[in-house]
Amino acid sequence: MAAKEIKKRQKKRLGTYPAASVIFSIFLALFIIGLFGLLMIHTQKLSELIKQNIEVQVYLDKNISDAQITQIQKRIGSETYILVTDDGPAVSLVSREEAAAQFKNETGEDFSNFLGDNPLRDLLKIKIAPPFQFSDSLKDISSSIENMGGVYEVVYVENLVDSINNNVTNISLVLIGFASLLILIVVLLINTTIKLALFSQRFLIRSMQLVGATSRFIRRPFLTRSIVYGLTAGLITCGVLFGITKYAYQQIEELAALSDERSIFVLFAGIIAIGVILASLSTYKSISKYLNMSLDDLY
Repeated sequence: MAAKEIKKRQKKRLGTYPAASVIFSIFLALFIIGLFGLLMIHTQKLSELIKQNIEVQVYLDKNISDAQITQIQKRIGSETYILVTDDGPAVSLVSREEAAAQFKNETGEDFSNFLGDNPLRDLLKIKIAPPFQFSDSLKDISSSIENMGGVYEVVYVENLVDSINNNVTNISLVLIGFASLLILIVVLLINTTIKLALFSQRFLIRSMQLVGATSRFIRRPFLTRSIVYGLTAGLITCGVLFGITKYAYQQIEELAALSDERSIFVLFAGIIAIGVILASLSTYKSISKYLNMSLDDLY
């Protein structure tokens, strides 16, 4: 009776290895790279929002007519360097009256009382498309606009644009380097976990060889289970990351503005794919190693 129970337990373990520990190890590895992926997505979104708010101010001549203002606004709005949003070209008009009212609200003083006139000019605020947000491009754009009739002056913060571009470039390089290191660590961690899990199966693999089982037949159950484990760990990782993301959005409302659902979906699909591919490749490599080992090397 005892021999039957032992035989039954051995049959249950045929081609298997500890599921919980393997899935948990793969989950930890994928969770780390998933968190970093979310960080990269939100950082990239933040840099895009910052760039979309780089503004060039176009001051117009005094005593210019409304028709001329509209003409200049349409002409600038038709240029390829203007950022186009859902509402159309990012060109907005701030009239001299609106600017005076805003100044009064902010300072509590009305300079027209002691100056007797409104010295401010009509202003066009324009936003530049990201491909043109470089010093040389902005200089050319500024010169082109200043040569238009009715334009008095074009103003933008040149140092700010250079600083943003340099910081984005440096951050991107650091993130890429760190991501490469993380991927290497994840590959090694999953490979080591699978290798250790299959170590206990090496004699079972040799026994199956001795009874005439082909390499393909031996690999099949291990590879099938590794794919299931990788898929399970990937799905669990995506579920946990999704919950963390939603909780963070609820706690920090400003963070929700950095959400990019398409990129997050691609990240989750990539996490699942990485889990399945690395688990199956590591299993295939380990099984092949034990299949080619001599009996003395198994001890």
